[in-house]
Amino acid sequence: MSGHSKWATTKHRKAAQDAKRSALFSKLARNITVAAKEGGDPNPDNNASLAAAIEKAKGYSMPKDKIKTAIDKAFGSGKDAASYETVVYEGYGPAGVAVLCEALTDNRNRTAADVRAAFSHSGGNLGTSGSVAFQFDRKGQIVVSKEVETGDKKNPIAPNGAAADEEEFMLAVAEAGGDDYEDADEEWIVYTAPGDLMAVVKALEAQGVAVKGAEMTMIANTPSEVSVADAKKVMRLIDKLEELEDLQAVYHTMDITDEIAEALDE
Repeated sequence: MSGHSKWATTKHRKAAQDAKRSALFSKLARNITVAAKEGGDPNPDNNASLAAAIEKAKGYSMPKDKIKTAIDKAFGSGKDAASYETVVYEGYGPAGVAVLCEALTDNRNRTAADVRAAFSHSGGNLGTSGSVAFQFDRKGQIVVSKEVETGDKKNPIAPNGAAADEEEFMLAVAEAGGDDYEDADEEWIVYTAPGDLMAVVKALEAQGVAVKGAEMTMIANTPSEVSVADAKKVMRLIDKLEELEDLQAVYHTMDITDEIAEALDE
C-alpha cells in the first residue's frame, strides 16, 4: 500500500455529487442506457458494461425502478431512443493541476463549448487530446462496508464477512484477484485492473462479502501538491464541470490532504 490516499480524492468527489442527487441520477441513468445499448443486451449477466454501470448506480443508492427505466430506454424508439457518444476532454486547472473529463453527449459542439467555458471562467485551459491522460491510470474501484445491516431489530448490524478483519480481508482480496486495497474508515476500497472489475466483485460476493458499489475510475499516478488557496480555486473549476449534465466524471491530480479536505468542507 502506498502512503498517498487515492480514496481521499474520490471520497470528496462522491460527497459533492451526493449533494446534487437528482442531477447525479440523471448522469447515472445515461451511463446505464449507453452501456445497455452498446452491449446489445438488457441482461447484465450477458453485458459486462451494463453490469458495471448498474454496480456504480447502486453505489450511489439509485432506486431500482430508475435503473430499469434507464435500461428500457436503450431499446426504445422515437423520443425514447438514446443516441450518445463518449468524448474525453483534457486540460489544466489553476496551479497546473491536470483535469480529465469523461462525457456522454448527443451534441459534441454544445458539450465542448460548455467545457471550454468552465475552464476559461475558472482560470484553467482546455487542452488537446492526450495532453493530460498520461497522468492518470484507469482502475476498477470497489467499495465494501466493514459492517452490513441485517434487517434484524435485535441485531441490526453485523460484520460483513471477511471485511470485518483486515488480515482476512487482505486474503479475500488477493483470492478474488484484486490489485490493492485501502482503509477508508467504515469501508474498504479495493482496486482492480480495468478488465477485472466485475470478476473481482463476483469473487468477493462468492466469499460472503457484500459489495456496496463498484465503478471504473481514473487515479492520478503523480498527485499534485497545492496550497489551500489554490485547492479552493481548483474545486471551483471541478464544481462547474460536474454541474454540466453531459459530463459523467471529472478527475484531477490534486492531492487532497487532510488539511485541504478540511478547508474544502468549511
